[in-house]
Amino acid sequence: MKFFMENLDYGVIGNCRSAALISKRGSIDWCCLPDFDSPSIFSKILDVNKGGSFSIEVDDSYTISQKYLYNTNIISTQFVSEEGSFELIDFMPRYKTSDDDYFTPAEVYRYIRYISGRPSFYVKYLPVMNYAKDAVSNVVEDNYVRTFSNSSPTDCIYLYSDFILDDIIESRSISIDTNHFMLISYNQKLINIDIDRVYLEYQRTKVYWLNWTNRSKKFESYSDVINRSLLVLKIMSFQKTGAVLAALTTSIPESAGHVRNWDYRFCWLRDASMSIDTLFMMGHNSTSHRFLKYIEKILKSKHDSFQIMYGIRGERELVETELPYLDGFMNSKPVRIGNAAYNQRQNDVFGYLLNVIFQYYQYFPGTLDEIEDMWEIVRNIIRTVSVHWKLPDKGIWEIRNEEKHFVFSKVMCWVAMDRAAKIAALLHKPYYEATWRSIADEIREDVIKNGWKEDLQSFTQTYCNSNMDSSLLLMAEYGFLSPDDARYRKTVLAIKDALLHNGLMYRYINEDDFGKPSSAFTICTFWLIKALYSIGNEREAKNIFDNMLEYGNHLGLFSEDIDFETKQQMGNFPQAYSHLALINTATLFAEEKKVSKFFRP
Repeated sequence: MKFFMENLDYGVIGNCRSAALISKRGSIDWCCLPDFDSPSIFSKILDVNKGGSFSIEVDDSYTISQKYLYNTNIISTQFVSEEGSFELIDFMPRYKTSDDDYFTPAEVYRYIRYISGRPSFYVKYLPVMNYAKDAVSNVVEDNYVRTFSNSSPTDCIYLYSDFILDDIIESRSISIDTNHFMLISYNQKLINIDIDRVYLEYQRTKVYWLNWTNRSKKFESYSDVINRSLLVLKIMSFQKTGAVLAALTTSIPESAGHVRNWDYRFCWLRDASMSIDTLFMMGHNSTSHRFLKYIEKILKSKHDSFQIMYGIRGERELVETELPYLDGFMNSKPVRIGNAAYNQRQNDVFGYLLNVIFQYYQYFPGTLDEIEDMWEIVRNIIRTVSVHWKLPDKGIWEIRNEEKHFVFSKVMCWVAMDRAAKIAALLHKPYYEATWRSIADEIREDVIKNGWKEDLQSFTQTYCNSNMDSSLLLMAEYGFLSPDDARYRKTVLAIKDALLHNGLMYRYINEDDFGKPSSAFTICTFWLIKALYSIGNEREAKNIFDNMLEYGNHLGLFSEDIDFETKQQMGNFPQAYSHLALINTATLFAEEKKVSKFFRP
């Protein structure tokens, strides 16, 4: 009999280099080291039997509860019974070492804080290297356990602990009456690791996250869900380059047993630009600035072609392969690493990116050479958009086969031209401003002529079909239409009628390469809420929003999709799309607290 993971009841810890998923019982079921996109060392989430995990097991007399420490990315899992109690505190160190440098080691700390009595448990330490492909050996050496791949012995990790190491490896019963620790490290440690050092790393990391959250805008309501989503977005930014990941996992299916299983541990320009836009709006300028530096690095040459997505270090080739030996989440195959969408043409991506670059020119007074470098990128993007906007593409939903004239792709090409014209105006470049404004006007006329269907009284998914598409809800948000425009209002209501089901939204319901979508796409429900709010249906919008918050997991985290019937979360986790949209939507209903910037360290 095959067993599989049935839910996404996980918290996530991370340090902007890598991350780990911690189950509600305190098991590490997904972790890649040293970086986000490295091969996994624990992947139970993708195969219960072969994937490997790192858990603390207690008997049925224990009650287990879990929470985040307030305004941090540190998870506390508490184990309470009559025989005794203890707290498992999981974190990955992150803190400043100088004005521009951060300590972000490829490490996971498990700090076990004794509470009362004489609690007992045993540890199941089951790392498996290279996406569970390589068998491993554990060797106790000096003050650590070295776990290495039998096929590639240099591929190894280290476990440090103040427990008897053989008790961990052999899963023997352990009783405690004081604090203890376990540390997984990608590197052999050059300093002595003891409980005092672990406590120091814990406090430094906690203070870092408290300070970071304190710099966020404050709101009278929904502050907890806003802060949690901001913290999720932050750890999905790669410190070394400024890239922002779409999600932290691979191959969690959109629907159980189906084949829409993709690797999201890459930087989509669309998703990243949306995330950066949100972080910037909430007061986190430095993350936004690092992302723009990443853009500068991946588009170094005037002759560079554009991709929709890149590796987190700027890699251009993201070859997709399947891992047939893994059962997959809820027996959903195939498990994939890499993503073949990197070579697709998706014309909408330039609009989000130029929307962020426009804010750069408005709010980031860079040096002359930086401003000129970014101007060359703008001109390069516009050269591409000027040609591509007339061509069919794969669209925002990355249809893998046929290309079509997607209306929303055209809208975002208009956004690209509109923002470029505004940038030219800021830089006193009247020729470029007039030229690009003329193209923007041409695109707009084309969309109105071919995207609006008079018989349906709505815009539709493509020029040649009459299907509804949730992406069209963004037409007003990006300024293509005013919320007061009757065509926009009619489109919003038509999309709601066609795609809203059991309080959740489909992306679309027409068939694609893999049949008809069968799950709700979380960000689309947030888009509907914003659209309804913008056309004056505020009470309806808030009711849907409050219901949506109930569908987050026990820690308030969201994946990409939700099952319409069970409300079970599906899809890669946690999802940047979902959390940035939650923030943007929550701020509609929450009044900002006005706090002097001088009170924020």
